Amino acid sequence: MTAQDLDGVAAIEAAAYARPWDRRIFADCLRVGYRCRVAEVGGRVVGYLLFSVVADECHILNLCVDPAEQGGGIGRALLVAGLQEARDAGAGRVFLEVRRSNRAALGLYRGTGFEECGLRPGYYPGPEGAREDALVLARDL
Repeated sequence: MTAQDLDGVAAIEAAAYARPWDRRIFADCLRVGYRCRVAEVGGRVVGYLLFSVVADECHILNLCVDPAEQGGGIGRALLVAGLQEARDAGAGRVFLEVRRSNRAALGLYRGTGFEECGLRPGYYPGPEGAREDALVLARDL
């Protein structure tokens, strides 16, 4: 991901989430050195992955695919490449949070070896002031 990708990334984020990250958050992730990757089809950004590697742990911060492109393997390809990059950087374990209701993401993560290891009650904002739990998933690399 480069600064030139930020508009495309922010557009995907806005299309995919009711409470999207602001474009500035993605710019800050680039600025501070998080690992920020994009998937492109025909020169157009169709997905992205942001993660950090600190010591021997990786934390996936955000993985998203354009809703019009979901189900075609882009998310899996981004995830697999990111896991390899984290392993190459010395990470031995990777963590992430996911909405309990996000069945598609849970299928992707469980299908790539992630297992539930915790719960963050009320972690995500929901509609009309409600909150939604996050499942904490992890896997060894």
